[in-house]
Amino acid sequence: MCAVCGCGTSSIEGHRHEPAEKGNGHSHDHEHGHEHHDDHDHYHAEDGSVHYGEGIAGVHVPSMSQERIIQVERDILSKNDAYAAENRRHFATDGIFTLNFVSSPGSGKTSLLVRTIADLKDRVTISVVEGDQQTSNDAARIRETGARAIQINTGKGCHLDAHMIGHAVEDLAPEPGSVLFIENVGNLVCPAAFDLGEARKVVVLSVTEGEDKPLKYPDMFAAADLMILNKADLLPHLDFNIGLCIANALRVNPRLQTLTVSARTGEGMEAFYAWLEASAARRAARPKVA
Repeated sequence: MCAVCGCGTSSIEGHRHEPAEKGNGHSHDHEHGHEHHDDHDHYHAEDGSVHYGEGIAGVHVPSMSQERIIQVERDILSKNDAYAAENRRHFATDGIFTLNFVSSPGSGKTSLLVRTIADLKDRVTISVVEGDQQTSNDAARIRETGARAIQINTGKGCHLDAHMIGHAVEDLAPEPGSVLFIENVGNLVCPAAFDLGEARKVVVLSVTEGEDKPLKYPDMFAAADLMILNKADLLPHLDFNIGLCIANALRVNPRLQTLTVSARTGEGMEAFYAWLEASAARRAARPKVA
């Protein structure tokens, strides 16, 4: 949990946000009916990326009892859940179908999104929030497709939180009725605990990672609605048992839907697009939030 690893000190736990010098910061007026109090230390770079503090990395919290650590974790998650509920109301009001993409590093999330945007550009309006510890490389790749994207750099933080997403959405301003992808920081642990206000959580697992990942990181697979097995084009070169991997995932989450795809070749992608459009249509059919 982030109260232990220290990354939460730069995000949802909150710090007083001091006005930044001109050109180094960003002021949020919250004129979109989507109010977030400015208790994150962050600044906007010239390319539009949002950078957060580095936090305090460590393996434990000195002089703090386990009982106190648990209480801090509960407080962090409670605060995050309040921001997530606010995000969810905003998405529901504007009919924005939001997906939280989670995985370990190197699973091919960005390649999958680039392929999806290219294939669906005439059918769906898509925008993207990119999360990484550093660089704007992934947001730049998304923008090359013509889609709008904003980068969030978390510093030493190991996940995105709902408050970060609220600020990013204000800047990105996704179109009503569109699809918003949130590509989370590559990490199969902390993002499982942090609701961002998304409609669906999608876990991407590369076939190069091993069939036992769902058992090693059960919280992530238990929280997900869909598991995408990516890089299927590599299967002829690997000793990977798809059936065993899916069985392990279903042991953790019997309701988990699964798809096998290759973002590189396009294999299986139409099945993902069908799932995406059907899920978005079902979400749009729900009554609007007042």
